[in-house]
Amino acid sequence: MSSLAIVHSRAQVGIQALPVTIEVHLTNGLPRLSIVGLPEAAVKESQDRVRSALLNSQFEFPLQRITINLAPADLPKEGGRFDLAIAIGILAASRQISSDELSQYEFVGELALNGELRPVRGVLPMAMEARDAQRQVVVPSDNAAEASMVNDVSVLPIKHLLDICEHLQGTSLITPFVTCEEIKSNLVNSIHIADLSDVRGQHHAKRALEVTAAGGHNLLMLGPPGTGKTMLASRMAGILPPMVESEALATATIASIAIGGFDATTWGIRPFRSPHHTASGVALVGGGSHPRPGEISLAHNGILFLDELPEFDKRVLEVLREPLESGHIVISRAAQQAEFPANFQLVAAMNPCPCGYLGDSSNRCRCSPQQVGRYRAKISGPLLDRIDIHIEVPNLPRTELRNDKERESSAEVRKRVIKAREQQLQRAGKANNLLGNREIEKYCHLSDADERLLDTAIEQLGLSARAWYRILKVARTIADLAGSEDIQTSHLTESITYRRLERKGV
Repeated sequence: MSSLAIVHSRAQVGIQALPVTIEVHLTNGLPRLSIVGLPEAAVKESQDRVRSALLNSQFEFPLQRITINLAPADLPKEGGRFDLAIAIGILAASRQISSDELSQYEFVGELALNGELRPVRGVLPMAMEARDAQRQVVVPSDNAAEASMVNDVSVLPIKHLLDICEHLQGTSLITPFVTCEEIKSNLVNSIHIADLSDVRGQHHAKRALEVTAAGGHNLLMLGPPGTGKTMLASRMAGILPPMVESEALATATIASIAIGGFDATTWGIRPFRSPHHTASGVALVGGGSHPRPGEISLAHNGILFLDELPEFDKRVLEVLREPLESGHIVISRAAQQAEFPANFQLVAAMNPCPCGYLGDSSNRCRCSPQQVGRYRAKISGPLLDRIDIHIEVPNLPRTELRNDKERESSAEVRKRVIKAREQQLQRAGKANNLLGNREIEKYCHLSDADERLLDTAIEQLGLSARAWYRILKVARTIADLAGSEDIQTSHLTESITYRRLERKGV
């Protein structure tokens, strides 16, 4: 006598949730359980967890030959995420529960030995795929809030194996977990973000921060210690436009598969990542034998802040060049390849010299020109080219700091940023930093006099063609903030001043 049951689940590969069919076949013979279909160690160990969970839940463990196939066979499976699906398959194949409606569900969860469910990573992308497949998703109760962030998906939260068994038998139905738009909105509004009004002085830097936020540009701040560079960077998230649903889902999906997992209280909040300068290249871009997202992907749709930029290993900084241009990163390993989104805004800070006080009014700097040159040479020309805005954040007199009492809040600046970003989306369907060369020619037209001005600036500063295009994109953003349809001379000249590190003698 033999029996077969089919259960649906999903494997996590990068940010993808690929379908996995769990086929459980029971036949007469010596009792034995074998799992096939490229399972890794944690998946093979599930047989012991499942056996104990079934017995401790007062079910019988079949004393037959049990073959469990995880299809497709060439897709690597890892972790304890298949425990629940395997247990349901064994129960259905041994006819301890009904298998009539199993095709309507997708199961994920790690079993404790007493039958309770433990949370797993990567539930959010699974919920998105289950919705498209028109199936209900059965998850541990600790993952329910995460899965319910996806609209139009039925999420069944369970704490114990018995919960879903009683639901399938129809004796005690599980109420789907629902997160409405009002709850999502309350989550966003409950998060306190540091306000720009806390920063005294530095009006030029605040203006650059506003331009950076409005156009989605990258920013580099140069100045001695204690002038507010980190303080400014930490307040940029408060002036960025709010996330749309697709952005919030994309950011939450990456968090869902990362080591820390997804936190529902961060829903709709643009991420702010600030790795230490000792971080490796793998920590920044992602990697591992089973590729995991790095800092640039965890900062997707948000901000990646690199403080003390020249202190990062030069080879580590160079790995940022490709994702800064493409907005994604591909991690290739012998066993598999994974692609992660990495559309982040780079905000970096650095001192003007190794001691940090070059050009300071205190005259404390004793660095030689050779030392300053070596220090700044740690940031390559190609990487510097990809940073649209370079500004100086000087040490201000105490009198100026004390007298700066009328300071704009983040909410006031954000209104202008949102208005400028809306103009960009109506015009080209994207932020200015994403404009291609043809779009720049179409939307960033200059008068003859301004073209001559830009040509002169390019020649005197020795800028590349990439920098030429970036000056135009920043000028377009400045014009949008001013509500101007065309780029005026004042917009162009302000944009040119933002190439701070490329001036001769600096």
